[in-house]
Amino acid sequence: MSFLARSAAVVLFCASASAGLAQTAGPSQLDAIQQRSALLVCTTGDYKPFTFHQAANDTYEGIDIDLARSLAKAIGVEAKFVKTKWSDLMTDFTSGKCDIAMGGISVTLERQKRAFFSAPYLVNGKAPIARCADKAKFQTLADIDKPEVTVIVNPGGTNERFVRGNLKQAKIEVYPDNVTIFDQILQGKADLMVAESIETKVQEKLRPGLCAINPDQPLQYGEMGYLLPKGDVVFKAFVDQWLHLAKASGEFQRIYDQHVK
Repeated sequence: MSFLARSAAVVLFCASASAGLAQTAGPSQLDAIQQRSALLVCTTGDYKPFTFHQAANDTYEGIDIDLARSLAKAIGVEAKFVKTKWSDLMTDFTSGKCDIAMGGISVTLERQKRAFFSAPYLVNGKAPIARCADKAKFQTLADIDKPEVTVIVNPGGTNERFVRGNLKQAKIEVYPDNVTIFDQILQGKADLMVAESIETKVQEKLRPGLCAINPDQPLQYGEMGYLLPKGDVVFKAFVDQWLHLAKASGEFQRIYDQHVK
């Protein structure tokens, strides 16, 4: 077969594959969002610096809140936030309460079974945070996993999953309020918490007396992404392209720096 014939065959194959994908993809959530003129965003509102709900005036702030508004603007609609909690996140998302879930969500294979993830937008990992006086005591998992150590966790998320999967001797205490959980450490009601490394850096600044422990060398590699409807390749492609452009233009970094530095 000649070069021209081979080239023509490749073009025809690609065109046929694209047509087949378009036929099987079905309606996209992107269409519903545009018809509704609103992007519904599930978010917990309890996870600085990604998402935080100000109860006094019922507003949201954070890295992913600003990015949600950027995504909505790119679509040509308004962002509206749907309150959820970590233990209900997947149920609320898959039941159709929102179009996308944002707010420091770790990419996991279990979540991937039930939804699509956007391209990862941040590399992160789990790191301890403890009273500064105890920082030297909790350098490794072996240091932490002792019967006399109390580790506090928020229920339903990857922090709890990591702790239960890696600590067999330490006492694990579940505390339901992810906003005031760090105060429990300052008050001596727990020795430490294991959280996303970026969160430990932020809480170190917010709460004098607490120190992030080796946040730049986390105990576990991790990535963060946005939850998207399973099978919706059109919406995922749009979100991934918007995210790529936000990073390439510097918008992502500007938003990140506003909430972290």
